[in-house]
Amino acid sequence: MAKNDIPSFLLMASLVLSVWAAAANGHNITAILDSFPDYSVYNGYMSQTKVADEVNSRDTVTCLVLPNAAMTALAAKHSLAAIKNALRLLVLLDYFDPQKLHDIPQGTTLTTTLYQTTGAPGKLGFVNITNVRGGRVAFGPSSPGSKLASDYTKSVRQIPYNISVLEISAPIIFPGLLDAPTAADSNLTALLEKAGCKTFASLLVSTGLLKNFQSAMDKGLTLFAPDDEAFNADGVPDLNSLSSADLVTLLQYHALSSYTPKDSLKLADHPISTMATGSSGKFDLTVSSQGDDVTLHTGVDSSRVANTVLDDTPVAILTVDSVLLPSELFGHAPAPAPAPSSLPPSPLPSTPAPAPASKSAKAPSPLPLSPPAPPSSSPAASPQAASDKADAKNSSVAAEVVRSLATLIAVAVAALWLLLM
Repeated sequence: MAKNDIPSFLLMASLVLSVWAAAANGHNITAILDSFPDYSVYNGYMSQTKVADEVNSRDTVTCLVLPNAAMTALAAKHSLAAIKNALRLLVLLDYFDPQKLHDIPQGTTLTTTLYQTTGAPGKLGFVNITNVRGGRVAFGPSSPGSKLASDYTKSVRQIPYNISVLEISAPIIFPGLLDAPTAADSNLTALLEKAGCKTFASLLVSTGLLKNFQSAMDKGLTLFAPDDEAFNADGVPDLNSLSSADLVTLLQYHALSSYTPKDSLKLADHPISTMATGSSGKFDLTVSSQGDDVTLHTGVDSSRVANTVLDDTPVAILTVDSVLLPSELFGHAPAPAPAPSSLPPSPLPSTPAPAPASKSAKAPSPLPLSPPAPPSSSPAASPQAASDKADAKNSSVAAEVVRSLATLIAVAVAALWLLLM
């Protein structure tokens, strides 16, 4: 290698290392856009509607971002629920960089978006990408006859093949996309009853909490609604034995005073404070997730998040498989009692008293001490616990391996540069 080629080689190696490091750490769309003030309005609405959490929870996405002027014009005329629909339609569930845009087979393709995952009928949640004459790439709704009213403007950032951020000139709109009703227009009781949570709904009505929750829907509310079967499950206390205050606290424990949809719960790395938190205690929930499954832990029991009943900013209603029992009211989960032995205790053997040693007898030589018994394995060292710890550290270990490889390559590049000087 000629010395003149060394700087170029080092630059290429540096770019490869930066890509590997970014891939090891996943992606964060809001962190990426923080470096670009031209998209601050778009970035703010991505956070406010929690679409950013949906983006960050996926492995491969393309975000079509709008400059501040275009995003401001869109937001000025519509509700948060409508803006969320528009933003979801701008998140493609595939990786498109500038090269791929210009190399689309037959010059046109339909690609699915986050909006399609919300249950959009037919292919309304798809976007048409067409490579028009003269190198122009245009975007539009998938419905036949729709205009390609938005153009690819420039590339913002790519982490192959994890996330690509591309600027487009205008939002992609189809008739009805922005007609979403506001969450405050929803009938909370009707939604819960339709989702199979009639018992929970009736408890909210009888305690007067329904009005409180309905008024909270304007600012932010998340409900974890147990289905009717959950109230009849083993281990659920008799609600009639609870005082009115404790029943209200139990129901408030199933609510958050913030908009936290399922994808946001997946990213929760700290205890979540419920609406029951107050002077009587800190009523928190902890969250664990594996793949698309999300589980809530109370300290007494655990419950899986089953279905999404409503996800309209700023309200999320989720069903859960069991009633959430706070440890502040019901104590911690009792440890299992040890199994009784079926055999009677064996009596200690009687040992005859040793005969007195004669004066002429020699004292026996001491036997060598036995080595101490190995310590009994603690629960934390059990195979199951080790497996749990290994699962929990999988992602961090993988990231550390990639970073270690990147470091080794950097050292090798530096050594090669020194040899060729």
